Amino acid sequence: MFDKDKVQKIAEEKAAWEGRGKGEGKAFETISGMPVKNLYTPEDVAGIDYARDLGMPGEYPFTRGVQRSMYR
Repeated sequence: MFDKDKVQKIAEEKAAWEGRGKGEGKAFETISGMPVKNLYTPEDVAGIDYARDLGMPGEYPFTRGVQRSMYR
């Protein structure tokens, strides 16, 4: 989905960014107890299959809402 070289560069920048903020705040999680990262990048979705894992709005697997115009 993304250029591998760009994803690698972003991963390196993210590591440096995280290193500059050591000890900066607590870990967050959703009300369901799922961890929430401080920063999401293309590295987090590099291995997804867009059609299978994300899909279009209003279509299975409904990750973007059950209606086509939802969340816009």
